[in-house]
Amino acid sequence: MSDAVMPTEPTLHDLYRDHRGWLETWLSKRLGNGSDAADLSQDTFLRVLASSQRIADLQEPRAYLLTVGKRLLSNFYQRRSLEQAYLAALAAMPEDCAPSPEHRWLLLETLQALEELLDGLPRAVRRAFLWSQLDGLTYAQIAERLQVSERTIKRYMAQAYEHCLLVDL
Repeated sequence: MSDAVMPTEPTLHDLYRDHRGWLETWLSKRLGNGSDAADLSQDTFLRVLASSQRIADLQEPRAYLLTVGKRLLSNFYQRRSLEQAYLAALAAMPEDCAPSPEHRWLLLETLQALEELLDGLPRAVRRAFLWSQLDGLTYAQIAERLQVSERTIKRYMAQAYEHCLLVDL
């Protein structure tokens, strides 16, 4: 009998051990903030864990991690931009009309969930959907704003509704 050890398939643990430091450094350079980089690095590995991608099938693990990390970084910047716009709108409100801190938090969470829900839709489709749902604009008004036909707006809305129904949250 041979005492030779059979090679094992790489695991998430191996991927994490071998590449976490590199990914965190890459993210830190872009963010200028080590704690946000550490959070996004952890989120990247959580996404890998939740994905159907087999670790053993990764030919270029750093390229894969970089792709996932870039998507999370983009989402991070979108959330930050959304939060800053919301806070600027709050600052412009009279103090007696401003929502409570709890209500602010709920509103911000809702805005972020909506942003994630609509992620992946073309900008014009997203705008048409939001104008219709949040501002109550008619398809004709939206068509005028976007300088397209009402028929195009109907297609946009159908695309947005389909996306909302099929998104995997």
